[in-house]
Amino acid sequence: MRKIHILMALSLLLPACGHQENAAQSQNDASFESKLEQRLLDAKPGSVIDIPAGHYTLKRGLSLRTNGVTIRGAGMDKTVLSFKGQIVGPEGLLVNADDFTIENLAIEDTMGDALKINQGRNITIHGLRIEWTDGPKSTNGAYGLYPVKTQNVLVEDSVVIGASDAGIYVGQSNTIVVRRNRAEQNVAGIEIENSVNADVYDNTATKNTGGILVFNMPNLSQAGHATRVFHNKVFANNTANFARKGAAVASVPAGSGVVVNSNDKVEIFDNDVADNQTANVIISSYFSTNYYNKLGVAADYNPYPKGIYVYSNRFKGGGNSPDGLALKTLKAAVYGINGSFPDVLWDGYVDPKDQASSPSPDDRICIQDANGVLDADGPHGYKNPTTDTKPFQCSLPKLPPVALNPEPKV
Repeated sequence: MRKIHILMALSLLLPACGHQENAAQSQNDASFESKLEQRLLDAKPGSVIDIPAGHYTLKRGLSLRTNGVTIRGAGMDKTVLSFKGQIVGPEGLLVNADDFTIENLAIEDTMGDALKINQGRNITIHGLRIEWTDGPKSTNGAYGLYPVKTQNVLVEDSVVIGASDAGIYVGQSNTIVVRRNRAEQNVAGIEIENSVNADVYDNTATKNTGGILVFNMPNLSQAGHATRVFHNKVFANNTANFARKGAAVASVPAGSGVVVNSNDKVEIFDNDVADNQTANVIISSYFSTNYYNKLGVAADYNPYPKGIYVYSNRFKGGGNSPDGLALKTLKAAVYGINGSFPDVLWDGYVDPKDQASSPSPDDRICIQDANGVLDADGPHGYKNPTTDTKPFQCSLPKLPPVALNPEPKV
């Protein structure tokens, strides 16, 4: 994937602005925007578009449709593409290309998604900062880093702040590594949705509504399974949900650490998870959300989480102030007004097929090294919750590591 860049690299150096070329002049330099647009349009496979340090104000969204291009800045706090006055969008940068690398720059205050990559193979996102600088608002763009329908994806060493849906989102994709990122003050910090074979590790998710989400939505191009969430720091994700009405993540309660919804074969281990006020880990089904599809769901959609393995995590605090009246009432009923939910909260929905016969051993929910599990009895409106941990005392086959092919070089 990277040989083409070595053999055919074409450096397209963009001046910071005309004349003195300093950051102050670049703020209103329309010529920079037109030059960047033209270089993206003229790019050939192997092109490297270098953007020097500076603060650049852009009014229009950018797009790239050429394979094998690298966009490179001088650093996430040095090369800043600001869309605060954007009038044409909605994305900051929309990419429909394979063998794409973007690194070492910032994208700020886009109308819509900051960086969307659609249907590409061999994608590397390295050292980016995505931020909505006025703090959490429902009018912020939905997604920060947004690869969708992609294959062989690496998202690393990046920072995303303020997305009104998900900061780092990888959807309907295959073979994914998300590592060493920081997600803060988003609705969902990091979200893996309807994707297959994902490793999410060495990230920090804090001050989001929900820290790390692994979801399966109905009526999309593929179902997701086989995600490993490990060696992350997921703490104090207690920001009030500021998603736009109707968004899937609008159902995520503030105070959610790691959330698995309707996904299969999810392994959660070796994480530090603390002080998420609803629960440090939530395992739920489609029926516990508010995004029911009026047209129904596909016949092959599986709304139940299966094959969930939670073990060897370090939990602390959390569960003391759940979001919403229903969960507050449930907590008080089971643990008292001054009590707390245990580390793991399960909504209690079970596949009727499993109730009618013995479920496959690999479809179980297995939980180890936690201070308890609450089966909330969601199917009956939380009327008969139970704290019995025996059904969860089991283990599952461990998932293999995700191997990017080839491993990107940045």
